[in-house]
Amino acid sequence: MDKFQAMEVFVRVVETGGFTRAADSLGMPKATATTLIQGLEAKLGVKLLNRTTRRVSVTQDGAAYYEQCVILLAQLRETEESLARRHATPGGRLRVEVPTLMARSVIVPALPDFFARYPAIELQLGCSEGRADLVDDGIDCAVWSGELADSSLIARRVGELYFASCAAPSYLAVHGKPEHPDELAAHRCINHFSPRTGKVFDWVFAKDTMRIQKTLKGFVSLDDENSYVAAAEAGLGIAQIPAFVLKEAMEQGSLELVLGDWFPEPAPLHVVYPQNRHLSRKIRVFVDWIAELFSEHDGIQLRSSLRSHVAPATQK
Repeated sequence: MDKFQAMEVFVRVVETGGFTRAADSLGMPKATATTLIQGLEAKLGVKLLNRTTRRVSVTQDGAAYYEQCVILLAQLRETEESLARRHATPGGRLRVEVPTLMARSVIVPALPDFFARYPAIELQLGCSEGRADLVDDGIDCAVWSGELADSSLIARRVGELYFASCAAPSYLAVHGKPEHPDELAAHRCINHFSPRTGKVFDWVFAKDTMRIQKTLKGFVSLDDENSYVAAAEAGLGIAQIPAFVLKEAMEQGSLELVLGDWFPEPAPLHVVYPQNRHLSRKIRVFVDWIAELFSEHDGIQLRSSLRSHVAPATQK
């Protein structure tokens, strides 16, 4: 029995709450994970886990052993990486979760550069609009926008996400272009709602020291980001989308900027990862690469033609 492998499986079972999730996150059969834990318990002479048909829970001895395993495995990885860092390139499977539109417009187009630098990394890129449970789902790190409330995660701020209001030329040709947020009540607006709670998001505008937050009645609401942008491009009404998406759409002529003096407040961008997970070199180089990518991306930094319209209060 590989004791260190068995310890790693045990840690993942405790963190995910089950053998199936632990095995999936480690890329091994469930039977192998079960055998390793049984061998570990036999070697130690104690019961580490309570198993029922519905759930797996850690025993008192298992909880104490888990804390030590986390420390020992982190120290082992750090020692191994410090020895290999000068000679080996980072490699192995890396699972990352990113927002859907950001993946399509910013991250995926830049991946050839990432793989040119780190060809030994096998990237699994998940795209979603929610916030997954990084530990339960076996995710190494994630890019999140907005404020962070989970203190169990370590976060590195890597930029800000700007939004802008827009509409298709076909819509504006019929309904005209609003000049103030108060005029939106007379327009057809496309609402965005949370896929998790169903709550429709308010519209927010900022100019100089003024801030306006509105609940606007919309005849259509969507929870999927791609569909939301498609609805705007189809001429269904006015929408608020990330500035990097609008930049591309304006260049293609499918959308136009509206309310250019009133921009929503930017949302912070963070890369997050669990604090009890050792920051391996492959995660470290990905986080550094994302920070560099965002710092140089026109749409993220508003270096596009949108920037001349940004109100002074939101300029960086």
